[in-house]
Amino acid sequence: MKVIGHRGAAGSAPENTLISFAKGLEYGVDGFEFDVQLSKDGEVVVCHDERVNRTSNGMGWIKDLTLRELKNLDFGSWFAKLPIFQEIPTLRELLDMFEGINLELNVEIKSGLVQYPGIGEKVVSLLAKYNRLDNSIISSFDHQLLYDLKQHYPLVITGILYDCAPITPWLYAKFLKAQYLHPSWYFVTPELVTASADFGIGINTWTVNSFFAAKKVKMAQVSRIITDYPQCFRKGDNGETIWLE
Repeated sequence: MKVIGHRGAAGSAPENTLISFAKGLEYGVDGFEFDVQLSKDGEVVVCHDERVNRTSNGMGWIKDLTLRELKNLDFGSWFAKLPIFQEIPTLRELLDMFEGINLELNVEIKSGLVQYPGIGEKVVSLLAKYNRLDNSIISSFDHQLLYDLKQHYPLVITGILYDCAPITPWLYAKFLKAQYLHPSWYFVTPELVTASADFGIGINTWTVNSFFAAKKVKMAQVSRIITDYPQCFRKGDNGETIWLE
């Protein structure tokens, strides 16, 4: 079971900032999950919310702000009084940071409240440029986006995000030609993992932030856990993932 840092190490540093990813590296994560959107001038930026209000000292929609305008905002002060100004990172900057480091990446494309035409193609192009396609999963709650992406890029690895309890989701994943299901942890069961595995579908679950959640998904034998607190996990003598609390 691999440990994937959620938005970097979001429990220890301001989410989706370079300092948060640096913390995750310090904690020895197997990889990172993070969110991408498009600025007004078409740059792929790393941010969860469609608006900057919650995680910066500014206001407004990402889609309405240029990269330069976004870079002028502080994305760290909401979390803690940090001595270093925290910029919004671009996907390109994040990939530069990870160059030469063996990591799995889970790139969540934000789509729904705001639609970003062409974002999937831009993400795939950047991952390909940095030779990251083979160890990256592109996930989204927008399943149409994932389906369309597979039509143009059949070798791209995709994960279907959901927060409910669908019937036979492994069949749905096969229909969408996805390699993974990404359910919220409280919908994970051993039956889901076993039935999905029979169809060649892996389970990566979010957001595992407690002993109870960690025990539940470990017993189910999921492939990966996504957590705000990667420092709470370590590898046991046999390579198993253990919650330290």
